Amino acid sequence: MKYKPADKIQDLQYFGEYGGVNPSISDSSTYTFLSAKTMFDTFEGNAEGCYLYSRHSSPSNLYLGEALAAMEGTETANVAASGMGAITSTLLQLCQAGDHIVSSRTVYGGTYAFLKNFIPKFNIQTSFVDITNPEQVEAAITKDTKVLYCESVSNPLLEVANIEVLAKIAKKHKLSFVVDNTFSPLSISPKELGADVVVHSLTKFINGSSDTVGGVTCGTQDFINALRSVNDGANMLLGPTMDSMRAASVLKNLRTLHIRIKQHSKNAMFLAEKFQEDGLRTVYPGLKSHPGHETFKKMMNPDYGFGGLLTIDVGSLEKANELMELMQEKNLGYLAVSLGFYKTLFSAPGSSTSSEIPIDEQEKMGLSNGLIRFSIGLDNDIERTYKMMKSCMQEVGILK
Repeated sequence: MKYKPADKIQDLQYFGEYGGVNPSISDSSTYTFLSAKTMFDTFEGNAEGCYLYSRHSSPSNLYLGEALAAMEGTETANVAASGMGAITSTLLQLCQAGDHIVSSRTVYGGTYAFLKNFIPKFNIQTSFVDITNPEQVEAAITKDTKVLYCESVSNPLLEVANIEVLAKIAKKHKLSFVVDNTFSPLSISPKELGADVVVHSLTKFINGSSDTVGGVTCGTQDFINALRSVNDGANMLLGPTMDSMRAASVLKNLRTLHIRIKQHSKNAMFLAEKFQEDGLRTVYPGLKSHPGHETFKKMMNPDYGFGGLLTIDVGSLEKANELMELMQEKNLGYLAVSLGFYKTLFSAPGSSTSSEIPIDEQEKMGLSNGLIRFSIGLDNDIERTYKMMKSCMQEVGILK
């Protein structure tokens, strides 16, 4: 493997102001200058290493941005206060009134709602397609299309996008190809496969402790400069600024991401194989039964596995809720949205994180009421966890 994202992060070195092994946190919203001329130059973006106001940039945010750019192999990156802050600013920067977006139909519910319900207010339309069908993707492109958008591994159905094929389509039609890599950091490197822009919710695996909300846009220096422009930059003018204290916290957690992802993947693979053997309708990219297994295998950085997300379908929302409540009672995890935590998190996405998607659309994409999404935790004894989960499934009548 030529590109090793965790090594790129590891190679970055930041010292604190007094020699600390962690960089100092810039806990200021505004910065002082020795001369008015330097203030003017900084405002105009012509004073390297100088800071004006933390909505423009701060040292802590820039450190985190550099580390995330190293992870994704892009020239630079800009952090935001949430994943949606990064996604919406990116798309608004790339599109103008009258433009068109082609998007995967199985994206995160908040992204779907933004594309379906919010952005049309600005006369920007979206066509939702089966991203695993290249012919359908290309057929949806019009003369007004500016962006092709997908998730590496979709939320919550775990569809795998063939990023290399989609990148060729985007290049052919001169589109900006934006990939949300939230579900597969380190495992998949979209930029290396042809993506133009990579976005993440830092809230999930990258931070890993469910105590911080954040997002990032990774791209070229020119595009990130455009996002930060004081005149017409979406990140600058819409104001989704990440707090410096939070940026410093995420940066520290990022240093252990490679260890955590390996354990999430190992545990998820073990459970997926066991659930499938038990006859449960199990979806996990690491299973040969997954339609995107070979695609993922071809794209992946093999050190990090197939990720920490899997789903099972237990037939009905009632059964799903009964099982999740019992598993929580047995301390097997938490009935909670989000993902990437050290404990396993489980939810029924049709009535939670994907509830913004209309029921008829959920049915078309195959999102059933009985689907449970598991974000598998860092359990040391995953076999013990499996046995306890199986016991819960037997107790509620899902398994005999």
